[in-house]
Amino acid sequence: MKLKSSTITSIQLAWAQILGVPPEALEIEGNRVYREKDDSALLMFVSLFGTGILVGPSWAKEAAQNLTDAELASHAKLMEISAPYGGQALGEAELYYCDTAPPTPSLRPTASRQQEHAIALENICLPDDSAEVGLSEIESTFVLLSDCDNGPQPLAGAGYDIWEGKLAHLGVLTAPDKRQSGFGSNAVAIAMEQAMNCGLIPQWRARTDNTASIRTALRAGFEYVGTQTSVILEA
Repeated sequence: MKLKSSTITSIQLAWAQILGVPPEALEIEGNRVYREKDDSALLMFVSLFGTGILVGPSWAKEAAQNLTDAELASHAKLMEISAPYGGQALGEAELYYCDTAPPTPSLRPTASRQQEHAIALENICLPDDSAEVGLSEIESTFVLLSDCDNGPQPLAGAGYDIWEGKLAHLGVLTAPDKRQSGFGSNAVAIAMEQAMNCGLIPQWRARTDNTASIRTALRAGFEYVGTQTSVILEA
């Protein structure tokens, strides 16, 4: 693990606040932590640095007693145990972090922080991609623009929301005809640099089946540290 110990401690503290569990419980590798929350709208399992955390109703804790962390990280398994309670698919993702300076972009077009350029980028991307990233709603965004006769055109954008005052949760969106051109990675590097300048730890979450997103994270220097798997529960 290349992450500094202080970085790991900050990540654990942030997630302890997010999940509502004691921070010291996340420091024991191989530990299983439960938070019973009978009014929860989600059943969630997070694995972080070898520690598993399950948040959900009491029936979920009972069902999880004889299951391994690897089983609970499976979306299919969470769907199975939540089926009698109206469980609906949400997703299975991997978590990545970085505390080293991002690579210097080889190309550095104009970067805009205006929401209108994030919206323009969303409008030329597939609706599902735009909805998944939600770039125009992210707190801090950086959209790379090309210079054209008919005005600046969006190439790619990245940004981050701040989680618990410690983590910069990143998202990236690239114009369909600009993928594999380096613009997406450049936008990510700019967002990472800005986040780290603000004392934040960049966080990357990618669906387990999104190989392109995972490759982008690894190229940017992120390290895999765990998973987040969730299902929606019937109201």
